[in-house]
Amino acid sequence: MTILVVGATGATGVRLVKELLNRDQIVKVIVRSPEKLTDAIKNHERLSVICASVLELSDEEIKQHVAGCNAVVSCLGHNVTLKGIYGKPRLLVTETTKRLCSAIKTNKSEISTKYILMNTVANRNRDLNETISFAQKCVIGLLRVLLPPHVDNEKAADYLRTEIGQKDNTIEWVAVRPSALIDEESPSDIEIYPSPMRSILKDGQISRINVGHFMADLITNNDIWNKWKGQMPAIYNRGTAS
Repeated sequence: MTILVVGATGATGVRLVKELLNRDQIVKVIVRSPEKLTDAIKNHERLSVICASVLELSDEEIKQHVAGCNAVVSCLGHNVTLKGIYGKPRLLVTETTKRLCSAIKTNKSEISTKYILMNTVANRNRDLNETISFAQKCVIGLLRVLLPPHVDNEKAADYLRTEIGQKDNTIEWVAVRPSALIDEESPSDIEIYPSPMRSILKDGQISRINVGHFMADLITNNDIWNKWKGQMPAIYNRGTAS
């Protein structure tokens, strides 16, 4: 199986890439700064590194990079700096998702491609009409005004829900919604729900390594994929969701 990962030098993306390689998958990554990859990953025989900014690639180049891929994963996020949060591109995740999906459609593969988007538990799944408290509505309203990356996450997921939808013959998708991200060295048990089990104003955590392992499970385990495709699962470390 061949998987393309964008955002592979991020804290979660690198864990996903490492896990996919451990599972004997063939991995391609598009990265602006390959030096951020560890030597063990960068020199791996099953890894191909494409040094580029994905939004600066031509449509034809993106089409070539997604060709033959069984899955495409976006672990992209905005850098936590003033430029990363408020500078351009404001819709990095959304525009990348649109271009990658467009390239997948253009290739017209006979087998549908899995598209996995790393999103956020603060984003509602409007297909399920998820209800939230007034206080949480106020917080999310402030996030939309003050933090452009939140709007980007919402738009990217909405594109998959409304433009790709549930009946596309070329793309199947999952938008993974992690709770508050933390660092842990080893994977542990997780809890997965169709909708968030806690308000974003309360505790509820997931380790980055667990997010990476869950996305790897989606790619390599068809039973898990079929359970969650077309959905936006919220994930937590076990014991932090209730």
